[in-house]
Amino acid sequence: MIASYFPKYVAIFALFVLSVGALDTFIAAVYEHAVILPNRTETPIPREDALLLMNKNMDVLENAVQLAAKQGAHIIVTPEDGIYGWDFTRETIYPYLEDIPDPKVNWIPCKDPQRFGYTPVQERLSCLAKNNSIYVVANIGDKKPCNISDLQCPPDGRYQYNTNVVFDSEGRLVARYHKYNLFAPEIQFDFPKDSELVTFDTPFGKFGIFTCFDIFSHDPAVMVVNTFQIDSVLFPSAWYNLLPLLSAAPFHSAWARTMRVNLLAANTHDTRMHMTGSGIYAPEAVKVYHYDMETDSGQLMLSELKSRPRSEPSYPATVDWRAYATGVKPFSSEQSHFPGMIYFDEFTFTELKKNAGNYSVCQKDLCCHLTYKMSEKRTDEVYVLGAFDGLHTVEGQYYLQICTLLKCQTTDLGTCGEPVGSAFTKFEEFSLSGTFGTNYVFPQIVLSGSQLTPERHYEVSRDGRLKNRSRTPLPVLVMALYGRVFEKDPPRLGQGPGKLQGAPSRAPFQD
Repeated sequence: MIASYFPKYVAIFALFVLSVGALDTFIAAVYEHAVILPNRTETPIPREDALLLMNKNMDVLENAVQLAAKQGAHIIVTPEDGIYGWDFTRETIYPYLEDIPDPKVNWIPCKDPQRFGYTPVQERLSCLAKNNSIYVVANIGDKKPCNISDLQCPPDGRYQYNTNVVFDSEGRLVARYHKYNLFAPEIQFDFPKDSELVTFDTPFGKFGIFTCFDIFSHDPAVMVVNTFQIDSVLFPSAWYNLLPLLSAAPFHSAWARTMRVNLLAANTHDTRMHMTGSGIYAPEAVKVYHYDMETDSGQLMLSELKSRPRSEPSYPATVDWRAYATGVKPFSSEQSHFPGMIYFDEFTFTELKKNAGNYSVCQKDLCCHLTYKMSEKRTDEVYVLGAFDGLHTVEGQYYLQICTLLKCQTTDLGTCGEPVGSAFTKFEEFSLSGTFGTNYVFPQIVLSGSQLTPERHYEVSRDGRLKNRSRTPLPVLVMALYGRVFEKDPPRLGQGPGKLQGAPSRAPFQD
């Protein structure tokens, strides 16, 4: 069963949208898919059995695509690993892979399925797009033979890539992206030699695409936005939530705000793996999101987006993330500090002991400043202000600067940084800032029940403060300014610079 969320005013809009020429707005859809997983095996299964499983997942995705198209959606994004699941070895993933050609070949698999060999998955995805007149974004596996003269060629003589594909409303393959930043458990796939900056044009704006863990890195995530000035990002992911700072919806919505683009984020849904959190995010606001750790069903979301947000009056201004904080003298030097761990990173914390006050905490070059007022200081809940300035080294290496206000799991300070789901202490006022050495700072506020904070209650000022906009008391779980200092990331061994990719021009679609 597919649940669907779609604002009524958007459905009315869809009835009147023009089908020809450039569109000022479009209907975006994302589907959070509860993937039908394969049985774990030590040896590869027959290709026919792999296709049987993939068709079961595509049956579900087909229902979502049809429902989205009937409600006027122009494009739908489905999750990473959404067609065959995960937990493979290099050998056991092989029956699920197809050879995916460069989009420059101008291919509609639905019309010419045998042109590049046996490609039933691409054929079905192409037909889904063509038969429903909608752009379809999916994640599948690509295989490419390589020669022993290639020193990086694996011993089995082939490259295997985690791959996003996009089929336009005519069923044509218009984009292919090989994931560049593989997560540690993805041993079944190879790293591409080069990062691919993949974009394509539509009547409703210019799109870029990358996958899951890519969003943490400058290349390709930041690079594709800055190089091509794209309007929207397509983002399939298989993201397990790591509370308190790396939950999908808060981080993805913050990334869209800071990068000032639309983000269409489709996550897999598996509560056992803490996988949930999909949404449609505009630069200035969360349009719709889904977070559900209670049920096992998928969720379809639709929303109207501006096709070219950079030209809109509501387009957010740039933020100088250190402007305010560098002019503030650290508060209350007599406050006690203590260490605490968040996702293997050692933060410096200080406890908020009063119902209102000014606090500072520093680590290396980062000083975090907080001004706040609680409705009341509860004795059964403890909050801390924390700072981290350093290289994260577990399941990837990347440099972080983070300022965070968070609720500890219990009144024991040793639990600060551990996951927690509910909060009763309410904050009437707050202002969080830091002396960041980067412009890439992602602001987030998560309320009790892991809910996002509506934009009417907070704002990000141009001088780098995350602060309350209304006096409505908010049950805050975590508030954070999550900074990425890309220039301090370790170099990628054996990886080349970004490589631009695109398909040939063809009206009205261009790659």
